[in-house]
Amino acid sequence: MPEIQISGRTVRSSAGMLHAILKTQAPHIGLEACYEALGDSWREAERLRAIDHREVAAPERFAHFFRRLGLDETALPVGFGRTLIDAHRGALGRAAEFPAHHGPLLRRLAERYRLAVVSNFDYTPTALDILERAGVVELFDAVVVSDEVGWRKPRRDIFDAAFVRLGVRPEESLFVGDRADMDVLGAQQLGMDAAWINRDGEPLPPGVAPPTYEIRDLAELAPILNL
Repeated sequence: MPEIQISGRTVRSSAGMLHAILKTQAPHIGLEACYEALGDSWREAERLRAIDHREVAAPERFAHFFRRLGLDETALPVGFGRTLIDAHRGALGRAAEFPAHHGPLLRRLAERYRLAVVSNFDYTPTALDILERAGVVELFDAVVVSDEVGWRKPRRDIFDAAFVRLGVRPEESLFVGDRADMDVLGAQQLGMDAAWINRDGEPLPPGVAPPTYEIRDLAELAPILNL
């Protein structure tokens, strides 16, 4: 993410880009206030998500952002909130890193298997933007994002949406993810095999059974799936 200076320290955030847009309508709001409101909106979204895994979509999060700044969103120009959301989306898309060896691996997988993305993300265009920038979006038969489903992993609702779009059953599928508490647990609750990308060799969190496979990098899928 872009670097900005907040209270004498360097932080990475989209707040600088958002502030440049925001000051066209609210010039009295400073960069630090914008940064704090953005962080507060994220923390509040995470608090709500932890209750029942309901997704807090970007418009809802940014409504909290405006309230935190003391702004009436309805008094702002139509579409102003969406402009801020899209600026934030662009910053996230440019900041996402895509390892070079993932593209060839995904292409080999797509020749043999039907692929889907099941992602916890509060704004579907951001997820699509990241996949498009990486040049792999066309390899996936389905891209299922919590923003559109309304529920996040490990809830079965988001997995079920992927099964419907792919026309497959849980027992025919392998879920690959790097969050044991969301990816592994969610898959196990539906009877799916799971491959946990455990890059740092972390212990399993309480309540999560060992996954079918534990790997350090996506490349380790190749021998597992006979590529």
